[in-house]
Amino acid sequence: MTDDKDVLRDVWFGRIPTCFMLYQDESTEREAEPYYLLLPRISYLTLVTDKVKKHFQKVMRREDIGEIWFENEGTPLKWHYPIGLLFDLHASNTTLPWNITVHFKIWSRNVAWVDWENFVVIKDKKLTRNVGYKFEQFWAINRKLMEYPAEDNGFRYIPFRIYQTTPERPFIQKLFRPVAVDGQLHTLDGEKKTQVMIHGIEPMLETPIQWLSEHMSYPDNFLHISVIPLSAD
Repeated sequence: MTDDKDVLRDVWFGRIPTCFMLYQDESTEREAEPYYLLLPRISYLTLVTDKVKKHFQKVMRREDIGEIWFENEGTPLKWHYPIGLLFDLHASNTTLPWNITVHFKIWSRNVAWVDWENFVVIKDKKLTRNVGYKFEQFWAINRKLMEYPAEDNGFRYIPFRIYQTTPERPFIQKLFRPVAVDGQLHTLDGEKKTQVMIHGIEPMLETPIQWLSEHMSYPDNFLHISVIPLSAD
């Protein structure tokens, strides 16, 4: 892979200032203060759940504490999506800090799948936790996994997902070849009908998908792309 270490480093150390606020209808013994964290974009909400829960438990009765879940402006946040992806998809056009509402009851049917999704994400949690956010160690290993013969001009296939805000089809995942039959690299090129976001950045449409995969994938080596409808304005 081509090596643009500054880009890799910026992606790795990306953070989102976040304010966790207890839902107004939760029962408390005294006023709950907001809880502020800098969330790593490449991590998951499951890795900060314990911290957030301990903070708000201080003002709640034990019998009022149920399963914790998060939402942003009425939209439940999916636990198995990376934090950076959640922000790009739901809050990229809002001001910082990112406001996340914390719930302990009034369980939403939209997050009823959390238990088994948490099981699925265990491997990703272990990856992020074991890496310990050590950039050099991670890339010393991962670079070997991303090597390809020079004559191929790119990966055979790129693991990627395109996420949308439409509930009927929240994401698209297919096998994708980054290099065309004629040897040309595929790009994001197309009509400007949507906003494409990756790690909080709106890449130029002429950017090769191969370069994006090498430099802007998450630690699971998937290229998670948010596609947001443009405002009618």
